[in-house]
Amino acid sequence: METVRACIEQHAGATPERPFLIAPESGQTLSFIQLKDAVDDLGGRLDQLGLAQGAKVAFLLNNGYWTLRLFLGVMANNRIIVPLNAVAGSVQLVHVLDHSDSEVVFVAPEYRDKLAEVMARIKCPIRVVEVTDDKGPDWPAAGGSVTSVAAPTSRDTALLLYTSGSTGLPKGAMISHRAVVSGGRNVVEGHRLTADDRALCVLPVYHINGAMVTVSAPLYSGGSVVMPKRFSATDYWRLVAENHCTWSSIVPTIIKYLLDRADREPYRFGNDQRLAAFRFARSASAPLAAVTLEQWEQVFRLPMIETLGLTETAGTVASNPLPPAPRKPGSVGLPYGNEIMIVDEQDMECAPQQVGELIIRGGNLLDFYYKNPEATEASIRDGWFYTGDLGKKDGDGYIFITGRSKELIIRGGENIAPREIDDVLYRHEAILEAAAVGVDDENYGQEVVACVVLRDGYECSQDELKVFCESGVGRYKAPKSIYFFDDLPKGPSGKILRLSLPALIAKLLAKNS
Repeated sequence: METVRACIEQHAGATPERPFLIAPESGQTLSFIQLKDAVDDLGGRLDQLGLAQGAKVAFLLNNGYWTLRLFLGVMANNRIIVPLNAVAGSVQLVHVLDHSDSEVVFVAPEYRDKLAEVMARIKCPIRVVEVTDDKGPDWPAAGGSVTSVAAPTSRDTALLLYTSGSTGLPKGAMISHRAVVSGGRNVVEGHRLTADDRALCVLPVYHINGAMVTVSAPLYSGGSVVMPKRFSATDYWRLVAENHCTWSSIVPTIIKYLLDRADREPYRFGNDQRLAAFRFARSASAPLAAVTLEQWEQVFRLPMIETLGLTETAGTVASNPLPPAPRKPGSVGLPYGNEIMIVDEQDMECAPQQVGELIIRGGNLLDFYYKNPEATEASIRDGWFYTGDLGKKDGDGYIFITGRSKELIIRGGENIAPREIDDVLYRHEAILEAAAVGVDDENYGQEVVACVVLRDGYECSQDELKVFCESGVGRYKAPKSIYFFDDLPKGPSGKILRLSLPALIAKLLAKNS
């Protein structure tokens, strides 16, 4: 199986009645044979809209029954799907829609006004198709007809997915069918998934984690996915119990939310038959503090598997193995389906424990950045993708991420990884979210500060947290100032946008001056 269509046809032929998708709010389900029929129907609709092979089709939708039909159906019919970030600002949405050359955009009623504002700033005509939960797309009258669109090959582009764009406008990663299928295969093999496994997808399909982990993996294995419209901390364990889910991919922010309300859940974690099918959860898309992993396993009595994935690698490239194999807190694990090297500034492989840049090679890499040859040339060299992530390997080959090269704090000539400080702050019982960052300083070049969000019902002073950090990382690395916020800026996966924090701090200081 080397294409999205091949995966669908394989399972539709072998296990036609096996459920693939369950949409819990509406109770709608989609078996593999129904998915194939839906894909074939969508192909005719795309033909009638006059969309040629390789045409870009965007969507601005929450997760759900129709979203997944469109997401997979566009790729399976050899057009390119362009997911739009539903929580992005208008500047990024204008850029993505205009830059992607999308010819059609599917939109949910709740985003119609938002899309209209974006469309008013785009000169090229784009056909808008509204999608409702009960009826699906409101198909317009046929605007033409395209015939003989070939079935996709492994080399054809399936997905144009834009990076989060925390440091400017996002880049569009061109991801082939080969990469989509390879991404799913890596998750299946890394977590030993079978057709009997059922994922709970609470991450948006417009992000690589939701799209390539909890959709592509079941598509490859012949398993199934439960997909609510959006994440809800109050519904998470109920959905696991009612649908007999066996695993779920989440992010550190969600983990903290679930831990924060664990004592209000009606389940006896570790000894409740309603949750007996659930084997493990996995964390990706942002660093997971070792203390948070420990809290999860103590409270929920379930393994938490820390992993690594990127937009440009169609999801997972490394993972800790499942028990009883050794897992290492703070590590994203071992490579799966890829080669991963840590290299120095001369592109020489680093010795164990030496920090360098992660570079990756494998069948799940992007082909190039759309209409951005400079970024492609800078990031892809000799078949290797240069991630910009800093990290190291230990003597057993386990990978530890220390930060992003652009996020590194350089105080008085000494390199300080923000994650060192984050991990200490997360050990404090009052902290829900934390992120250290460097700000300009006359004496040291940069000074260390931190932004935090407190848990409901907890209080804590700046001085208390500064002393707490000094005990963990020493006075030189401890934050000079700590700023309290109700929320921190995040990308679609829940990852804190660290490089947006200096502007947030400046705004707070100006307000209080």
